[in-house]
Amino acid sequence: MLQTRIKYSIQVVRDEAQALVARGSVARHTQLYSLSRYFGDDDWASIESVLEANEYLLRDSVCDLIGKESWLND
Repeated sequence: MLQTRIKYSIQVVRDEAQALVARGSVARHTQLYSLSRYFGDDDWASIESVLEANEYLLRDSVCDLIGKESWLND
């Protein structure tokens, strides 16, 4: 079976991280490296490259990647 690799962009990585935080799977203060357990090895290699290309370190916090949350209903 032929597998196709997904091309990740920084926005796709942010969206995936935001979804994991929203589900409670990942805390905002954890390191970006903790995201690796939610992706396959091939996907993680691509994501890691995207993070590094955008000057993120794997020891940075998830909140550094996704930014602050904004609430529409306060």
